[in-house]
Amino acid sequence: MKTLPIMITLILLFSPPAACTQTVGKIPQAVEDVYLRDGEGVRVEVWVEDLDVPWSLLFLEDGRALVSERKGVIRLIKNGRLQERPYAVLNVSAVGEGGLMGLAAAPGAGPRPFIYAMHTYSSEGKLYNRVIRLKDRGDFGKPDKTLIDKIPGGRVHNGGRIAFGPDGMLYITTGDAFESDLAQDLSSSGGKVLRLDPEGGTPPDNPFKGSPVYSYGHRNPQGISWEPVTGKLFGSEHGPSGEYGHFAHDEINVIERGGNYGWPKVIGAAGLKQYIDPVVAWKSATPPSGMTFYRGDLLKHLKGDLFVATLRSEALVRIRLRKAPEKVTRIERWFASEDGRGKYGRLRDVVEGPDGALYFLSNNRDGRGSPKQGDDRIYRIVPR
Repeated sequence: MKTLPIMITLILLFSPPAACTQTVGKIPQAVEDVYLRDGEGVRVEVWVEDLDVPWSLLFLEDGRALVSERKGVIRLIKNGRLQERPYAVLNVSAVGEGGLMGLAAAPGAGPRPFIYAMHTYSSEGKLYNRVIRLKDRGDFGKPDKTLIDKIPGGRVHNGGRIAFGPDGMLYITTGDAFESDLAQDLSSSGGKVLRLDPEGGTPPDNPFKGSPVYSYGHRNPQGISWEPVTGKLFGSEHGPSGEYGHFAHDEINVIERGGNYGWPKVIGAAGLKQYIDPVVAWKSATPPSGMTFYRGDLLKHLKGDLFVATLRSEALVRIRLRKAPEKVTRIERWFASEDGRGKYGRLRDVVEGPDGALYFLSNNRDGRGSPKQGDDRIYRIVPR
């Protein structure tokens, strides 16, 4: 009987919004996913454990690392050891999927960079998201300024990934906060990829004059990474979980300046000229989150491939691409089986470390996973 109120809450929370004419497109990739339970030519080791729903991992130029925990704590890792004292504790609203999310630092900023963080907060009974900046003081961070505020927030669909691009600008992914119409509204910062300068200003070459909006028509984008040869920006996005009667169709997109990615008007590759089609869309629920192109030499056989941490499918996805035009030649689901069960559970982020290893975060304590002793963890991928 205890499960009944939970079921009713979920039904109410995820009830489809008002009717919308929606076009369901095709699956753009011509390849089927391949399952590799042990990956290819790699082994996995535990790097850090006993974390509380980690969301974003950030390596700094002096060898330190920071990891965000969704309840509002930034943890410091020095010499591979998790420090007991928090680097920073932020006042966040860790409601549903909200809380402390993405971390970023400007490349080339030296040993004491500014640290940027995105988090959910509550004001006058409403949830919002903001991006703030902290001054790095070595063992702790001191709040400095707010770069952008009042981004629509909610119990779900907060986006949350932030990263500096090759152009030195800060890119921010925002969700539609379960108000799907916001994604097509250029006056709203919800359902977008935003672009700011490091001080929070709007770059003059943004596509919509005076606006931080870089691309729009997104539902819940949670990953961004730049392809190292072409410099093109790729993004991951969660597809519908019942809105308008549709499910899945999680996507990988090439993010173009001023591009409209269709939500909620289209899902999948609809082939309509006013919208940009994804390069990957999955019919089964995958929810992709953090992602990175591997650039290093430690794992030479992976160089240039895109790695994506996924949640419900519990896989680390490897995507191989032919660069021009963007064509997917192979998709592998590492550490998972076709039944959706993975060796390490739900995965939230994947990044390349300064040692050339790949690091990924588990998210089994987020209320949707099955935590084991020691969860949540940061794992390290090295050659077999």
